[in-house]
Amino acid sequence: MDKQPVLAFIGAGNMARAIIGGLISNGYPANKIWASEPDAERLSDLKVQGLQTTTDNNQAVMAADAVILAVKPQVLKPVTEAMKDAVQAKQPVIISVAAGILSTSIDRWLGGNTAIVRCMPNTPALVGTGASGLYANSQVSDEQRSAAETILKATGITLWVDEESQLDAVTAVSGSGPAYYFLVMESMIQAGKKLGLSEEVATKLTLQTALGAAQMASSSDVDPAELRRRVTSPNGTTEQAIKTFMDEGLPATFEKALQACNDRSEELAKELGDA
Repeated sequence: MDKQPVLAFIGAGNMARAIIGGLISNGYPANKIWASEPDAERLSDLKVQGLQTTTDNNQAVMAADAVILAVKPQVLKPVTEAMKDAVQAKQPVIISVAAGILSTSIDRWLGGNTAIVRCMPNTPALVGTGASGLYANSQVSDEQRSAAETILKATGITLWVDEESQLDAVTAVSGSGPAYYFLVMESMIQAGKKLGLSEEVATKLTLQTALGAAQMASSSDVDPAELRRRVTSPNGTTEQAIKTFMDEGLPATFEKALQACNDRSEELAKELGDA
């Protein structure tokens, strides 16, 4: 595999387009990217960008060094089973961004002995600020591992986990995490309105504060707990808010919520893998 392997995206939905857009923005040659999608009309704008497009998944697989599975988990089994012969013939590395389906299931559907990287991305990948957890099975070479990392870094940061089961925790923290922050924002906006702010003012203040806090935490040399302590003056206004959160059990609620997400991720892997 050379420095710029030929890539084939099976499925051309939002996540695939986010990764493709990031790759091209970072200088990846568009003509080394294939996109396969049953709806030819959905491929028209990608073709204009210089991508190779097809409605035949097997054609894309036979051209590729790396195949990115970007279809819905519910259809991954029939899609991969129909690609089995092409994958066995070409032996590309398979990168799955389909949530919840184990590499062992994908390997079985593809005929076995397949190099598979599972990825748990999140929706901020659509704006280039994603966080992806990656796991590689034993068939993945160092070169293929590096290629997978390069592909996913096009949409944000990538972090590897040693055990596939840890992807359930990745799902709980970052995969589903954006929704938690959206809920916090939603709640702050509503509370601000009840305190007398207009919706516009409450919304702009909330979103900018979330952005600023994330940037401070990302660039700081101390952890978020210390940053919180530094802005919480004794007997001050922030202390009263933090005390209320603690008294209402916010940390325990987060722990319970993430555990529920983790557990559901494990359940889905069994349900979809046995489908």
